[in-house]
Amino acid sequence: MNILILGSGGREHTFAYKIAESKRCEKLFVAPGNAGTASIATNVELKVTDFEAVKKCVLENNIEMVIVGPEDPLVHGIANYFAETSELQNTMLIGPSKRGALLEGSKQRAKEFMMQHNIPTAAYESFTAESLEAGIAFLEKLKPPYVLKADGLAAGKGVLILKDLNEAKQELENMLTHSKFGEASSKVVIEEFLDGIELSVFVLTDGKNYKILPTAKDYKRIGEGDTGLNTGGMGAISPVPFADDILMKKIEERIVKPTVNGLSEENIDYKGFVFIGLIKVNNEPYVIEYNVRMGDPETEVVLPRIKTDLVDLLEATYQQRLNTINIEIDERSAATVMLVSGGYPEDYEKGKGISGLENIKDSFVFHAGTKTEGGKTFTNGGRVLAVTSLDDDFRKALKKSYQNIEKLSFDRMQYRSDIGFDL
Repeated sequence: MNILILGSGGREHTFAYKIAESKRCEKLFVAPGNAGTASIATNVELKVTDFEAVKKCVLENNIEMVIVGPEDPLVHGIANYFAETSELQNTMLIGPSKRGALLEGSKQRAKEFMMQHNIPTAAYESFTAESLEAGIAFLEKLKPPYVLKADGLAAGKGVLILKDLNEAKQELENMLTHSKFGEASSKVVIEEFLDGIELSVFVLTDGKNYKILPTAKDYKRIGEGDTGLNTGGMGAISPVPFADDILMKKIEERIVKPTVNGLSEENIDYKGFVFIGLIKVNNEPYVIEYNVRMGDPETEVVLPRIKTDLVDLLEATYQQRLNTINIEIDERSAATVMLVSGGYPEDYEKGKGISGLENIKDSFVFHAGTKTEGGKTFTNGGRVLAVTSLDDDFRKALKKSYQNIEKLSFDRMQYRSDIGFDL
């Protein structure tokens, strides 16, 4: 079948790499894609939230399956658009409906869903500019550190964790009245801080049945030892060493099952991925957040460990028969390290030449922010390349990735040399 992947990052290159392996895939398209996807698929220049352009691409190329990488088109209702457009009704779209996507599109909605279905999470309240004074009073009742979350989408950067009460009050005001994160922070969720270690669990669900995919842990901060500003992610490892059978059983019983059952009870059309951001506090799991798609850079360590044909898995998801398919996982560990542009996550320059890609051995290089011009590859984003390796344990996998990173270069290239430091 002909397949289209929407998106342009490392997640989408990883999807393209796995889909291209499938015997079921005849022609593969990625829109808009990057230099990495261009080498294994046909890139199509379009905006992922321009549904008319997506429709045109689907019809012109006889696309039978569309995989939605990023959250924006999902929150804007691309699944509903496909369901309501007669020419697209036979196209398999992998991703939740607009209502399902609200689990990521609104932090408040996610919290309400968790409370309603008895899913363990931190206590919270939400505030707008009109209730700023109440928000400040609520902060005064909490113990530090203080967690402030922009309600809407803020490209993974809308969460602040602050130790100082006065700073927290100032930032709350910045978010609500000075649009620190634009429209995303017109409402802010303040929640109690949970002290523990984080991990991510990925679930593929057809709305009734589910498969738990490999666990992963990503590293969001720009600086060594998890310091500095939040980024979209500086690296990841899979599986998470401390996610033993006991913890995974608790996660499945208390979080995964109630989540999928909650979607079913609320008649939410959900055929796609649920990314559950968790924190383990004294061996008990709590949900920090939901995302309604695969994470990035977690995709770069999760998908390479899935041995089952991904097209078969996604087709079973769309046809609501996930219970009929077995999922086979590579027992080895995967580790990815992100190479980023100097200055990221703040201002950075694009268009820097990348050298050494042809010298990589025993690792995958997934492109995140790259473009091709005149047969050469250039930087085209803050996060540029993800170098992923597999080995018997995550330390050996990381060693491979770091050895290969030494062969790569571009002007002001940066990366963290301590991924997995806390494990």
